[in-house]
Parts: sequence; structure tokens; C-alpha cells
Amino acid sequence: MIQKSSGSGRRILTYPAIHPCDSISPSTLLNLLIDLGGDICSYKSKVFSVNQRNARETFRQIANLLLFLQEIRDTTPDLPHPVILSLSELHLTFQKIRCLLEDCTRDGTRAWMLVNSDRAANQFRIVIRGLATGLDVFPLSTVDMSNEAKDLVELIVRQARKASFEPDPDDKKAVKDLMRILNHFEEGIAPDPIEIRRILDYLGIHKWSSCNKEVKFLDSEIGTEFSNGENKTKLELLCSLMGFMSYCRCVIFDTVDFESQHLNGQCSNISKDLKGINVDDLKCPISLEMMSDPVTLSSGHTYDRCSILKWFRSGNATCPKTGEKLTSTELVPNLVLKGMIQQYCAENGIPVVVSRGKNRDISRTVMAGSSAGEGAMKILAGFLINKLVNGSREEMNKAAFEIRVLTKTSIFNRSCLVESGTIPHLLKLLLSEDSNTQENSIAALLNLSKHSKGKCVIVENEGLDLIVHVLRKGLKIEAQQHAAATLFYLASDEENRVLIGENPEAIPGLVELVKNENHHCKRNALVAIFGLLVHPENHWRVLASGVVPLLLNLLRDSEREDLVTDSLAILATLAEKIDGTVAILRRGALQLLVGILITSTSRTGKEYCVSMLLALCVNGGLDVVARLVKIPSLMGSLYSQLSEGTSRASKKASAIIKILHQFYENNSSSASVTPVLPREQFVHVW
Repeated sequence: MIQKSSGSGRRILTYPAIHPCDSISPSTLLNLLIDLGGDICSYKSKVFSVNQRNARETFRQIANLLLFLQEIRDTTPDLPHPVILSLSELHLTFQKIRCLLEDCTRDGTRAWMLVNSDRAANQFRIVIRGLATGLDVFPLSTVDMSNEAKDLVELIVRQARKASFEPDPDDKKAVKDLMRILNHFEEGIAPDPIEIRRILDYLGIHKWSSCNKEVKFLDSEIGTEFSNGENKTKLELLCSLMGFMSYCRCVIFDTVDFESQHLNGQCSNISKDLKGINVDDLKCPISLEMMSDPVTLSSGHTYDRCSILKWFRSGNATCPKTGEKLTSTELVPNLVLKGMIQQYCAENGIPVVVSRGKNRDISRTVMAGSSAGEGAMKILAGFLINKLVNGSREEMNKAAFEIRVLTKTSIFNRSCLVESGTIPHLLKLLLSEDSNTQENSIAALLNLSKHSKGKCVIVENEGLDLIVHVLRKGLKIEAQQHAAATLFYLASDEENRVLIGENPEAIPGLVELVKNENHHCKRNALVAIFGLLVHPENHWRVLASGVVPLLLNLLRDSEREDLVTDSLAILATLAEKIDGTVAILRRGALQLLVGILITSTSRTGKEYCVSMLLALCVNGGLDVVARLVKIPSLMGSLYSQLSEGTSRASKKASAIIKILHQFYENNSSSASVTPVLPREQFVHVW
């Protein structure tokens, strides 16, 4: 099976290639080779930001070679088997050429390809020499062709060996200019915008969105290099380029042209329509679980990576679904399916299982990664503060937006922007009459509240009242949603939990947000309420807000597992005190909770159910126990928690079982009590 490379599932500057299978016929291989050559020639119409001269020479060589291959196909329909070796080598080289051309034209990688232009030039030299090697072993005497075709082959081989593939002089000059700017960053000197624009123009980066693609690619490469513990010099260069492109994105481009960003309150719906999808297609045929890292075999069938690797390690070399013997055990990431799975999970409240190797760990972002990256961020922080203080309304909005983007996943950026004094200015913008400015400001503060000093600065500058103001009267529901999340992070500090609870608008505002139809609003409000309950004095405030009936209705009506689990967590905490137990029991929640325990697929949700039932038994007395004893299906679910539940769920299930058995023993003569288990099945489970 010959697969077309997409470029998206392959690391840049890597050139994987697959040999055709041994059983392929010469004519089939020749047709594949001609098709692949045509695909390579289609790159002529694309923009090459670097290595333009080398690409032109490659296209010329491929065009000549295609003339030769097409004449063979026309004149020799039944190719002799000895041509397989040559055609296979050519096919391998063609695959590498296509990967190289993909790298040179791929959006978002232009800065990285520029600093690696010499490496790419060397790769051009290697692959063209590979063409000569493949043609050297072609048995010209076994095929019927014209003398002109034979002369063409000799010309291709001769030129492929003599061709000089050197880095383009213009590429070298652009690299030199870029390195000079990086040196300015290291020295704390703001570079000349004219010099920056000259480099960006050379690379064809003319828009904010193009610059943002560069930042995202570099961030991804940094994460991979960091997790793999590879070349330190390479990692520093990536971090320096990341600082450069982040600086360009904020300083050089005045307009954000990316519709899916939040500068103007627009968020394009790029999600695919998942209606009617068969959920079984998202599950691994081996484990029957939702796939976290789907990969496709040469048979065309897709499995979860961990499951198929176990299959291979067991000595199997076949496709589990068809039994077909595999020609290759290469695993090709199925990125489209992975995106669909993640989207399906997000839309249905299913926790996404992230494969361990791919899990994003932002702890690496504690440091800038390079002196140039650190210097760029410090200069940029000063630029953004100036815009927040002295800019026009549009400039203030963009500055808040850029801070929001910069602090989303970078701990160093958060620290730098907190230290530079952005928080007081962002807090003032919460009172803006422009809804987009308010939203971007509260979203930026949300990210900064994740920083330990950021929490203190927000509170010291009387930010709590302003955040609660946005929670209650935010101009957009998204702003209210971010305000709730900000309160959650602030509430991780004990003193802040007290202050938030004492604000008469905070807890009622969170409860009101739970009523909103937007599930992100509900979720942020629920986790914030749960965090506030860590402080005992907030217990009665949450009860007084009327949250119990609201949460019980949510348990009855919601189909989202995450919202159900969060609601159970709050109710379980409230049930630990007698007044909470009374409020829950008054709403007739026992049967509902038992039903969730029996039907829920969430281990965490079951744990909260068990915890709540135990609290209700302890605080509600014999009346609660008597009602639970009469529910036949309860005991089986409790016993299952002993072996299948979390350690806490197991202990609490054990306590409930003991309570129920003791009640049954003490009231065994009463006709009104339905036995939970036959007496001989009684087991002590402490």
C-alpha cells in the first residue's frame, strides 16, 4: 500500500519512505512512480520561501526523468522483472523529494526552514544523487526505447552527479539578519521594525495569522524536543525563534485577521458535523475503548496505538480485524480521526484520554529556553503595557488579546507579564464599555491568576470586586464564564476563599451562572463553587444560595458526564454537614443518587455518590438507612465498588454495607424490612 504523505503527521526535516512490497508488478510500480512524479511537479505552483534555486533544479531533473519513464510505459507494456530494483530505488527517492518539497512550502514553518536552509540544501543534494543511483542499476538493454531516451538517462545521471546544491545567497543573508535581531533581544535592545519587516517580507509572512502559525509550529517543536531530551542547541534556537515570532505577532501586525480568534468577539465554528456518527467507529477494535492515539496499519484499519503495539509484541504480524498478513508494521497517525474523537468527547462531556507520550506538560515553560527568547518577552511586555495605558480603544483591546494569547500556556510569559505590572491595567479594562475588551481582559487575568504572584497582585489591587462585577454583569456570557474560572484559581488560596465568600455577590453569581445553557459556564461555575466549599464558612452561604435543587435538577436532566460529576462533588461536600443532608433529603434525592450509582460509567462520579450516601446515612439516621435497605439493586453496586472503585470509594462503600447489614440484623424480625441479602451472604468488609 503506497500512501500519500500529507505533511501534517510527519516531523519537519524528516524523510520517511516505504519500499514497495516485494510482490508488486513492474508495470504497477512504474505507474505509481509516474503518478508520484506528477505529484512532485505540482509543487511548482507553490511558494518557496527558501531554497528556491534548488527546488527549480529538482523540478527540471524530475521533468526529464518523467519523459524517460513515460516512454518506457508507452514502448514496453510488459516490463521485465529486473527493472524492479531500479524503479524501487527511484520510488524511494521520489518519496523523499516530495517530503522535502512539502517542508519548503509548508505554512507555519518558514522561519525554521530559513535557519535550516543549509540542511535543506544538503538534502536536495542527497536526493538528486539518489536519482543517479537508481538509474545506474536500470537495465537499459532489457527495454525497448529510442536512442534519445537512452541519451536522456545518461544526461540525467551526469547532471545529478555534477549539480551543486548550495544554500541560496539570499537565504544566507536573511539568516544573518535574523541572527542579528536575536542578538539585539539578548542584549535587551528593541530591534528596528524595518529590519524585522524585511525578514518577514522575505519569508512571505504578511499577516497576523501567518505569524501565529509560525508560533504554533515552533511551540509544538519545542514541546517535542523538550520531551525527547534531544539537542540542547536546537532547543535554544527554537525558543529564540519563538520569542522572535511572538514579538512580531504583537508588534508588527496591527490587525488580527484570524476569524477563530477572539479579538472582535468572533469565533468561527470550525468543528465538523458529528451528527449521525457511529460511536463504535471511534473505538479501538481490540480494546473496545475510545481511542486516544489512533493509528492506521497498511491494511487500512485503524487501532489505538497502545493496543496494536501490545498485539505486535505478542508476536502477531497480522491485522487483528481481517487476519491479513501485514506487509509492514509501520503505524501511520490518523490525525483526522483523532480530531473527531476529541471533538466528540468535548461535545458530549466525555473526559479525553491523552496518550502519555503526547500529554502536554507546560512545566517546561517555566524558563524562556534561551536568552533571546527571554529578552524578546521582556521588551514585548513593556510594549504591551504602553498600549494598555496610552493606546487607543482598539490598541488596548489588541494588547489585552495578545496578553491573553501569550499567557495561555507559558508559565514564563505569565511571570514576566505579572512582574512587569500588567495586572492593574487589565483590571481597569474590566469596566470597559466595549464587550470585546472586557472579555479579552478577563481572559488574560484568568491566565495570570494561575501564577502564584498573579493571585496576590489581583487581590491587592481590589480585583476581586471587579471580577465579581464581570461575573454578575459581564457584557458577554464568555466574560462571565472566564470570571467564574478566575475565581476558581483565586480560591486555591485560603485567604482568597474567605474574601470571595464574604463578597455578597460572588456565590449567588456563580449559582446564577449554573443556570445558563452554556455548558462551559455551568462547568466553570460548578468547579468554582466546589473550590469555595473548602472553607467551612462558605458551606452555609452555598446552601443559602439555593444550589441544592438546582444541582439535583441538573443530575436528572444533564447528559454530560462532567457536569454530573461536578454536581455530585458539591452535593457530597454539602452532605457532610447535617444542614446539607437535610436540604438534600427534602428534595427526595435518595432514589436519584442510587440510580446514578448504578448507571454511571464514571469512577469519580460513583465515588461522590458513595460518599454522599454514607454522609446521608450518618447524618440522616435510621430513616435514611431503612429506605436504602428497601432498594434491592443498591447492594450489588456497593459491592462492585469494593473491587472496581477508587480506594476512597471502596472504603466508604464498605462502611455503607456494614451500616445496612447492622440495620438488617437489628430489624430482621420486622416484616416491613425487605432483606438486602440472604443472611448467609452477610460479609464483614472492614
